[in-house]
This record gives sequence, structure tokens and C-alpha cells, in this order.
Amino acid sequence: MVPLSSALSLDLSALQQRPLFTSDLRVDSHDLVAREFSDHGLKWCGGPVATSLSKVRVRQLQLFMLQYGAEVEIRPRPFDDFVLVHLSLSGTAQLVSDGVPVRLPAGAAALIAPRHNLHMHWQQGARQLILKVPCSLLRAWAPESLVGDSTFVHPLLPLSAGQGQQWHFLMQSLLHVSQQAVESTAHARWVDHMESNVALFLASCAQSVPMPAAPLLSLGALDIDTAAPVPHGDMGRLDRLDAYMRSRLCAPVALEDLARAAGVSVRGLNALCQRHHGESPMALLRNMRLDAVRARLQERPGHCVTDAALEFGFGHLGRFSSYYRERFGELPSQTSFN
Repeated sequence: MVPLSSALSLDLSALQQRPLFTSDLRVDSHDLVAREFSDHGLKWCGGPVATSLSKVRVRQLQLFMLQYGAEVEIRPRPFDDFVLVHLSLSGTAQLVSDGVPVRLPAGAAALIAPRHNLHMHWQQGARQLILKVPCSLLRAWAPESLVGDSTFVHPLLPLSAGQGQQWHFLMQSLLHVSQQAVESTAHARWVDHMESNVALFLASCAQSVPMPAAPLLSLGALDIDTAAPVPHGDMGRLDRLDAYMRSRLCAPVALEDLARAAGVSVRGLNALCQRHHGESPMALLRNMRLDAVRARLQERPGHCVTDAALEFGFGHLGRFSSYYRERFGELPSQTSFN
């Protein structure tokens, strides 16, 4: 993928005039971004927090400009009936979706539609232009781009230089249209036509490449030009591991149990998890449990934090609080009473 210098010349005044929020607080940054996209784990890695999020809407399409200021790691839940297209405006973002890695330097773009997991690492100062596309629009205009009703055929699809150039023009057109009032039926039909063009363009991008094989790379060594195919059977092992972990969030689990569930040795399991998740199997299980605790506290405001921690296998409350704060940027008690 060749970065597009022209992407840096986009007229972003429409977004700059419509900020949703700016914040230097970690908790606020997480919560306000989650409202617009999906719940996610957010790890602050370094640098000052200077989050800003702007948004414009063109009918069903929503266009955002997001930056955190600081270096961050983001682990969203799989999206609920929408896909995202990221265009990197500044800095570099590294992404792994369902084992498929992409590096987005300034000017590069990719479609993101995770089925199981997504891990993003934004360097300090990174800023992204993000289009949120509802799957209803794809179902209406480009059903061939979906598997079922709401699963895009590719979990992570980098746009080529040529496709990225076309995407740049589409985004500039949407930004201009967002500033215009709909004054006639003809204008409304033209806006509808632009929406359909976005769906059809994404479908054409998806059909231009074969279904991707997950590469043999961890997040820390992403290079889309040298990505190797995943070893045969890895995705099946990961699916079995994921199902086993989720069925035992509340039960004691040993490393040997996880290896047995995945059908590999302990050493093979560690390599598998590092390759696809960038972390150890026990850290992966711990993060699943932390996500479950957070969901419980959000579903039941005021719920006892100790009860929730114990329910999902955290016997040492001090370490639990430390892990929770590292993953979500706040204490569990703050989540419980927000």
C-alpha cells in the first residue's frame, strides 16, 4: 500500500466546525467515543491525553475525525451491524482484525469489519478520518459484500493506492455535501446516489481481492507487504480456544486446559496467542474476564464490585483493580457508579 499524500489535503472544515467533544480525561474519552462506535478496551501507552471527536452525517452515513493525542491501544468489541473505513490523516495506526494485520501510515485507508476481535495501536499524535457505514446500506445496494445479513466478507481490507485515491474523492464529496441543506427532491436523490456509490465502491474493493488468509505476524511486527499465510488450522484452533474461554469465564482454568481445548501443546498455544493476539493465553483469558466484569457493572449500576470480580474468577481484588484500571482507564468502582 502506498500512502496518499493527497489525503492530507482534504478540506476538513465541515468536521472542524462540528466537534462532539474535546477532553484531557481518560475516562471521558473512553465513554464518549464508545457511545458513537462500540464498547472497547482502551489502554493509554504514553503522551498527554488530548482527545477530540468531530462528526457530520449524510443521511445514513456518519463521518468522524478522531484523535487521542496520546499513544493508545484499542480493543473494540465486534461491531453491531456496521463497518468502518479508516483513512489515516496523521501518524500511523496498526491494526489486527481476526488475525489479519494492516499498517496505516498517513494517507492510507482500510475497511474494518471484525467478526471475533480487533486490536488497534495508534501512535502518539495519530488522527483518523472514519466513515461509519450501516450494513443496511450494504444490504440494499451491495448484498454481495456481505456474508449473511451483517458480516462483511473481509474482516480487514486495505485499500490499494488507486482505491485510496478514489476513496479520498468520495470523502471530500461527502464532507462538502454535509454542509449543504437539502433544498429539492433532485438534491435528495443525488445524496441517496452518493450513499449508494459508497456501498458499491466497498463491494468492488472486496471483489478485487481473494478472501484473505490470516498472516503469521503479531501486532508488533506488522508489514502488509510481507504478510505470510496463516498455518493451516490456526483459525479453527482459535475458535475452539475462544469458545472454551467464554464457557469458563467463571471457573478455574489452567494453561494446560486451554492448550487441550485448542488442540495444541502449551508451547504451541503460547505461540498461537502471540501470533494472533499479541499476548499470552492467560492474559487473553484475563482480558475476557475483565470485559465480562465491566459489562456486568454497566448493566447493573451500583452492583457490588467485589461480587462481580469474584463471579468472574478474580480472587485477588488488589490485582483485579490494577488490571481493570490498566485496561479501561478507570477503577471498577467508577464504572459501577457512573
